[in-house]
Amino acid sequence: MLDLNALQTFLVVAELGNFSQAGRHLHVSQPAVSQTIQVLEKQLGVQLLNRQGRSVSLTEVGQVLKPMAKELLAASMRVEETILSLQGEVMGEMNIGCTTASGKYLLPGLIARFRRQHARVQINVLVTSRDSLVNKLRSGDVGLGVMSKKIDLHEFEYQDFYQDDVILIVPADHPWARFGQVFPDDLLEEPIILREEVAGTREVLRSGLRQHDISLEMLNVAMVLGNAEAIEIAVEEGLGIAFISRLAAARGLALGRIAEVKVEGMNLTRDLYLVRSGKQPLTRAQVEFWEFVKKMHCSEALSA
Repeated sequence: MLDLNALQTFLVVAELGNFSQAGRHLHVSQPAVSQTIQVLEKQLGVQLLNRQGRSVSLTEVGQVLKPMAKELLAASMRVEETILSLQGEVMGEMNIGCTTASGKYLLPGLIARFRRQHARVQINVLVTSRDSLVNKLRSGDVGLGVMSKKIDLHEFEYQDFYQDDVILIVPADHPWARFGQVFPDDLLEEPIILREEVAGTREVLRSGLRQHDISLEMLNVAMVLGNAEAIEIAVEEGLGIAFISRLAAARGLALGRIAEVKVEGMNLTRDLYLVRSGKQPLTRAQVEFWEFVKKMHCSEALSA
């Protein structure tokens, strides 16, 4: 009979592509990981991994085994959680994918409140791109996700998660910081820092500017950065102005290193959603978290 722990080790090695990294993830030694894989290969009578120095890759058989191993482990977890749930206890481990900076700030408080009710549930937050999250939801690698855009896939089910403000920030010593408000046309003259093309905040900004007959191409773009934290620091350093999530700007605003400036006629907001795939069965813990979010407002979770 296959050892579920061995299958779990195989999946971690397959994901990380390295025995040493897998060992650190599993909190065991590299030789222990290697031995577990060797025993599994001997039991199955096939080679699952190609060894290439410190790195490994899946053989053709390993590629076939990977999704089946995931299915077996997920089924095992559902069996365990179902039995325990019959005794009134929810437990297990679950992954939540997140594509937005706002989600990263919201989820810790929400998870903390959820675990006060279900202390035996371990929740891992995976910050990733939108395309990657879609693939992971469809494959079952993650059961739930937080994103700022609804994807047109029939299998996905959404519920409202949070309404996020996208605000203009400037360095604390910028002239605009004293006035507190500017007009949309003023944005054309200042060096501005943008998020990457597919970022949700960039899409919101593009839509807001369009209402004032301004395109992104008309802006004086100083640089493009891939996350809100880096942009906030760049603004602190005086490299430009930027539009980012209010949640991501909170630290700099509280410390007085940046200032919020209103733009006349522009109130930028975006909706965040909790999403799941209807084709993937949820564990009891995932169902409980889905219902938990439905019953409360995320803004309350932040004050937990």
